[in-house]
Amino acid sequence: ADAGASLNSGFARTVSRDDYVKAVENNTLMEILNIEPAQPGDVFFLPAGRVHYIGKGLLLAEIQQTSDITYRIYDFDRVDSTGQKRELHTEQAVDAIDYQHHDDYKTQYEKVLNQSVNAVSCDYFVTNVLHFNQEVLHDYSHLDSFVILICVEGSATIQTEGGHEMFVKLGECVLIPASIKSVTIVPNGDMTMLESYVP
Repeated sequence: ADAGASLNSGFARTVSRDDYVKAVENNTLMEILNIEPAQPGDVFFLPAGRVHYIGKGLLLAEIQQTSDITYRIYDFDRVDSTGQKRELHTEQAVDAIDYQHHDDYKTQYEKVLNQSVNAVSCDYFVTNVLHFNQEVLHDYSHLDSFVILICVEGSATIQTEGGHEMFVKLGECVLIPASIKSVTIVPNGDMTMLESYVP
């Protein structure tokens, strides 16, 4: 996150469907959106229906339920190289939006050294934060799911049961098939990964 970076999550106050429609028609949608400052390590859980956008100066991992539906309700009046605006889905989105205001949009978790810390759990996925500076064996025998590891800080070597090794560094991810039931993570100094799977 660059200094001053932010993102939108939900509304700044509870709005009605009519409030939303008028804001779209009057091009004042930005005035009713909740804007959150973003810092490295922040987590925001966005359930289906929550209006959101990612501001400039952010690099993030977006972990989501498999879906082929996205409703774009505003595009900052951007145009492509031919001067065309992207298609908006304001009418389709009306029935899908959560118009409620929520007290806290940022997910609270405590990053603990050499422990797996749960950041998000829902019906569709679980994401844990792994902040390690020492070797750890991760047992996945209780899961009936693939596991995705995304390195967000530092680097590490991932060793599988069969003796295979893979080096992973900041920005890289590894897909561990459900057939692999454990991995050993060997950090190169301080290392942080996101661990995601289907519950």
